[in-house]
Amino acid sequence: MRRARPRPRPPGFAQGPRPFAEYLPAASIALASLFVAILPIVSLKGWWPDAGFIMLLAWRMHRSDPFPNWWAIPLGLVNDLLTMHPIGLSVVTYCFALLLIDVVDARKLGRNWLSEWVLAAFLILAAEFIQWWIAAIQGAAMPLSAIWPPIVITIFAFPIVASLVAWLDRYRLRKNGV
Repeated sequence: MRRARPRPRPPGFAQGPRPFAEYLPAASIALASLFVAILPIVSLKGWWPDAGFIMLLAWRMHRSDPFPNWWAIPLGLVNDLLTMHPIGLSVVTYCFALLLIDVVDARKLGRNWLSEWVLAAFLILAAEFIQWWIAAIQGAAMPLSAIWPPIVITIFAFPIVASLVAWLDRYRLRKNGV
């Protein structure tokens, strides 16, 4: 009987997420896209990782409920506009990534950090190859070997971004700093 009673909450502790918690995942993805766009670094070969894409992957692999899959379209459009990709390129890669993660989730009961990292590596490789292919169609003289540095940097940055997303998720679901 005693254990069935609810425990009293400490004073000042309120349950529930923070205000505007449902918008934090989308805002963090847009800010990650903006982060790469505003860095004052000029490079002849784009070796910067697509931060918005890996933030999207990390959020979707961490939790599937913060945003619906159709949010890939406006988030991809924001990424296209901020990073000066051709309009629609990030929309296609974001939608492709979210659909593939849904297929993997439906087929597999659980994932560990290694399987998430391998899936993210595959999606990063596919997205970078699609970007290279579109650039080649548009006439950019960029050799295929030029896409390997951003792929390697992005794959090794994924665990860092995934832990940042886990921290942001814990932050957004706490009401107070308790």
